[in-house]
Amino acid sequence: MSETDYYKLLGVERTASAEDIKKSYRKLAMKYHPDKTKGDKASEEKFKKISEAYAVLSDPEKRKEYDTFGSSGFKQRYSQEDIFRGFDFGDILREFGFGGFGGFSGRRGSGGVHGHRQAVKGSDLVYEIPLTLREIAEGTTKNIVLQHQPDGGQVSVKIPRGLIEGKKIRLPGKGEPSPYGGPAGDVFIKSKVLSDPVFFAEGYDLNVNRSIRLSEALQGTTLAVPTIYGKELSLRIPPGTQHKTKMRLSGHGLPHMKGDGSGDLFVHILLLLPKTLNDQQKKIVEKLAQVGL
Repeated sequence: MSETDYYKLLGVERTASAEDIKKSYRKLAMKYHPDKTKGDKASEEKFKKISEAYAVLSDPEKRKEYDTFGSSGFKQRYSQEDIFRGFDFGDILREFGFGGFGGFSGRRGSGGVHGHRQAVKGSDLVYEIPLTLREIAEGTTKNIVLQHQPDGGQVSVKIPRGLIEGKKIRLPGKGEPSPYGGPAGDVFIKSKVLSDPVFFAEGYDLNVNRSIRLSEALQGTTLAVPTIYGKELSLRIPPGTQHKTKMRLSGHGLPHMKGDGSGDLFVHILLLLPKTLNDQQKKIVEKLAQVGL
């Protein structure tokens, strides 16, 4: 668990008096309060942190516990709700002059702030989960442990088809709690695509390498091409196909996450040349050279 230095957050020494702590919080609150920063997420986060620090250090009992056990030990004893229980933000914010900036009115005992407008939401969190290309193609269900929750809550998440890298799904209300009574943040789930022995993905498109011999490149051939669903497609290779030719099989890539359709499957044709030739092969190559091949 990461350490949180409440004294450092408020910019005071560990020996600071209650009045010094209050003065420092007031100065910082005037700077970072949401009514003044107007949607600045970084400032909202800063305001949450300094408010938590003040809620602890302004309470003699909580401050003593924090000084005795440190950040990790303190948070094992106090939940977010415990930290703000009995702490009336309304009185404090009005005392600091925030009534004219949009009007937060506190309610004692709830551990939060309830305003005339919606209170500041808790932080959103992003969880990255490993998925195979087959899981992305077909969809799956994953159990995820929300480590930020005090009880390490586990949730079952339905992963839709097409959750490629760059796409996210939202679990509303599963993020960080608001430190002063607003709604909890959300959790966003995004995929980390695992390496596949056959395919590599580019967005919704899939790519696969297939090798052919020189004679097949010259005369043409037919290849069996695997798909992500385990089936095989027949691909005709025309005579004279060049090394690194890229051929497309439309609609055989990954399914789109929203709506119909899928990406494409691209087959990269690689010319397989032997490192050494036997005597018979050398004679044939010599004859080919004589006729201009």
